[in-house]
Amino acid sequence: MVLVLDIGNSDITIGLFDLDELKHVWRIPAVAERPELFYGIKFRDYFLEAGLPITAVEKIVLSSVVPNLTGKIINVTVSLFEKNPIVLGPDIYPKLSIEVLNPYEIGSDLVANAVAAHSLFSKNCIVIDFGTALTFTTISGEGKILGVAIAPGLKTAIRALSQNTAKLFDVPLEQPKSALGKNTVHAIQAGILLGYEGLVKSMIERIKGELNDPEIATVATGGLSTIITPPNGTFTRVEPNLTLNGLRLVAACV
Repeated sequence: MVLVLDIGNSDITIGLFDLDELKHVWRIPAVAERPELFYGIKFRDYFLEAGLPITAVEKIVLSSVVPNLTGKIINVTVSLFEKNPIVLGPDIYPKLSIEVLNPYEIGSDLVANAVAAHSLFSKNCIVIDFGTALTFTTISGEGKILGVAIAPGLKTAIRALSQNTAKLFDVPLEQPKSALGKNTVHAIQAGILLGYEGLVKSMIERIKGELNDPEIATVATGGLSTIITPPNGTFTRVEPNLTLNGLRLVAACV
């Protein structure tokens, strides 16, 4: 089995693959201040609850955009599974099926997304990742990352807006029935959620125009990818676990 770890700003997402089948997905809030022991116990508990032996893990691949957590999670995997993880980064990129733009600047999660998307489509494609940030990663049919666009993620935008108003509101991420908000919570939902639908559609159309490719494939991913509902046809596919699948493919390349 292959264990993949996506350490993001909000969560550590853990996936366990048996060949190409994703058997388990677990999430732990990403809190850099927590000790290694906390994460080690969580990992062990997940395996115990699933009835899985630690020895079932044959390979580990890790992507991290949180440097203060990277070392801790590496130590946990070495201690618990007695295996050094493959850490996705510039040293690994030359071995992949894609060409990475600015390898020391791009997030390794976006690289994993690009690997998975290129495997899915083998043509021009855009990955729209709904995470702490909303990212648009464009990959050519030849497997070259052409560029990335970044905007604040949905939760980030709502948190920034609610924390800077005179009154604090706990705004749930729910699609409003109307763009005409009748109270503060509904008004924020309308502005952010419905507004982001337009943002996503506009960015996709802009990229299609720049590449002169109206048939470009689009795949939505990330924990919040099912919340936004752009007009039919905006997304070719919705794959919430695209990053994990990308990390699985990385394991096969290295």
